[in-house]
Amino acid sequence: MRTLLPGLLVAGMLTTQLAVAQQCARPVEKTAFDIAGLKSQLMVTALSCDAREKYNAFVSRYRSELISQERALTGYFGRSFGRRGQQEHDDYVTSLANVQSEADTRQGSAFCQKNIGLFDQVMALPPGTDLPGFAANRGDIVQPITVITCTEPVHVTRTASAAPAVSHRHR
Repeated sequence: MRTLLPGLLVAGMLTTQLAVAQQCARPVEKTAFDIAGLKSQLMVTALSCDAREKYNAFVSRYRSELISQERALTGYFGRSFGRRGQQEHDDYVTSLANVQSEADTRQGSAFCQKNIGLFDQVMALPPGTDLPGFAANRGDIVQPITVITCTEPVHVTRTASAAPAVSHRHR
């Protein structure tokens, strides 16, 4: 029994590490989390600051980008949680809105003064501008979870110049 217990502990730690490793977000999924945070921040601002028309203009202008990013987010939750993916995704969206609403409550009237300009910044981006880059660079968007980006595996590709030389001797 003494040798079995340490083995079980090691197996449990490895399983936990694998589960954590599976929870990291691919770069495209991390971008989707950034966009979801921005979109939710704008939604909370619209509802709290009577700026629904500005939110609707944002959604209309960036509709295809928002749909694409939502697909990536759905992919993350499906990959990470399997059959529970949709429920986890729904829970995330709810938690995201809740933590951002809490910021609204804490800031009081300063919330609208601080956040209403975000609509102008987003809508002033030139067409074709990197909305994901804008969202990623916003350090003030609150998330209910910490999103860790997966490190990409390094793939070594041999090129013809890197291949070993073959000697052909004619006799």
